[in-house]
Order: sequence, then structure tokens, then C-alpha cells
Amino acid sequence: MDPAARMLRSWDANATAWTAAVRERRIASRRAGTDDAIIAAVLRGAPSRVLDVGCGEGWLARALSMRGCKVVGIDASEALIASARVLGGAVFETMTYADFPTRAAKIGTSFDVVVCNFSLLEADIAPVLETLREVLSSRGRLVIQTVHPWIANGAERYADGWRVEEFADFGGTFTESMPWYFRTLSSWIDAVSSAGFHIARIDEPIDASSGRPLSLLIEARP
Repeated sequence: MDPAARMLRSWDANATAWTAAVRERRIASRRAGTDDAIIAAVLRGAPSRVLDVGCGEGWLARALSMRGCKVVGIDASEALIASARVLGGAVFETMTYADFPTRAAKIGTSFDVVVCNFSLLEADIAPVLETLREVLSSRGRLVIQTVHPWIANGAERYADGWRVEEFADFGGTFTESMPWYFRTLSSWIDAVSSAGFHIARIDEPIDASSGRPLSLLIEARP
């Protein structure tokens, strides 16, 4: 089975464990600042309509809805979308990234912000990025939060490539590991730029206790 298919199977298999980990705030980096960072980045400019790409169990869509945004959330995992719909707060649709370019009309266009919060994990993200550019309004923004390459690299060689997440630090019962695609900083910049975006801002939220970056935040415009 190819890594992208294994990734989707992992999300479905781990949907209950992931939902509990998020809703019980077990993930240290999120408590330390990545949740607050992505909410602040999306709300910069007071958007009205937001598309949450890879919305998972829906926490970000709900948080943005509570702050006055109209949100559509999409995710490839039917199990996670089912969890999201239980609490509501947005329109949630099951949609794989492979299907997105041909099904984008289902969710509408002219979004003020498209947000990808730790959700661009496949090797080939060009098609989805190019479609995201098309569903944004003319003055819209793409906001990406991802693992910081200089921290997430660990002891591995600093080069693009598939890695494996074991969910060891998240608590609960995760039954399957998850392949995910690591990108260097320059690779992220190239991927976003090649999809027709101008990078307007890069932020690196810092963990106050360690002084190390928690994540990489990229804001781009068509």
C-alpha cells in the first residue's frame, strides 16, 4: 500500500483516539501555543468565510465559528468528519485531496481565508494548493501551519522524504502509525510559490518554556 493510502487508513483507524486527544487537550505543543497561533493568524484581517482544509474532528472550524466566521471544513477521513458533525459549528464534508480539484465547486468559492493546519502531509501537494488558489477571493489568504522543519527533522537527514508518526506522546489508544511527508524550509517555500502564491509572511511561534520553535506558519496570497 502506498504511503498516502496508508495515511488515510491511519486517520480512520485512529479517529476515536485522535478526537479524544484533541478534545482533552493532551497534545503539549497545542497547549504551548500552536492552537492560539493558528486562530490568531486566520483572524488577522477579520475574515468572513473560511475553508478549513484537513479539518479533522473540527476543533478549528468550531473555534473560528465562535468568533464570527462562516466555516466549511473538509477532510478525507469519513470517521473524523462524523466526529466533527457531532459538535457542529460548521459545514463539514468528506473529501480527499485527490478529489478536491474536481469537487471544489461543491464547497463554493471566494473564501477570505483557506487554512491548512498541520494537514498538508502528502508528497504531492501541488494540485490541492493550485485548487485552493482558485477558491480564494481575489484578496484572500492561504494560511499554513506545519511542523517546524528544523525541529521535526530530529536526528534524520535534513531532506524531503517520508517519515512515520507513532503518536507515542499523544496518549490514548492509537492503533496504527501514520506515514507523513517531511519538507525542508526551502521546499515549503518552493511548493507554495510554485502553486501561484506570493508568500507575504512567515512566523515561528516559540515555546516559552524551551525557547524552541513550535511550528512554522506561512501566510500567502494569490
